[in-house]
Amino acid sequence: EVQLQASGGGLVQAGGSLRLSCAASGFTFDDYPIGYALGWFRQAPGKEREGISCISSGDGSTHYADSVKGRFTISNDNAKNTVYLQMNSLKPEDTAVYSCAAAEGRCYSGTYYYMSEYDYWGQGTLVTVSS
Repeated sequence: EVQLQASGGGLVQAGGSLRLSCAASGFTFDDYPIGYALGWFRQAPGKEREGISCISSGDGSTHYADSVKGRFTISNDNAKNTVYLQMNSLKPEDTAVYSCAAAEGRCYSGTYYYMSEYDYWGQGTLVTVSS
């Protein structure tokens, strides 16, 4: 059974940092010949879910939404089958439930932020940024 387990959320002051982790089980990042697209999404209260970043486990290529570019960094550890999201310079508007997702293949700049691109989803972890 494929599972994605997100963790690392919490309460932080504006300007602070958090690192989210998403551990995968039931598959490994190098199972598929060209690897997996590993994405992070977030959903703020009253807003639609937003795709914010993606990394291709096969070649390490990354994509970021403009809202987080320069502040967030996505990475993965294939040995640990875990994808991370390092979040720096956090703002109150980053407050949301953050979820990870995965799909066979790689990320593409024009589609990585569509939920339909992903086959597997983890539960969310809440990030609250206070002003």
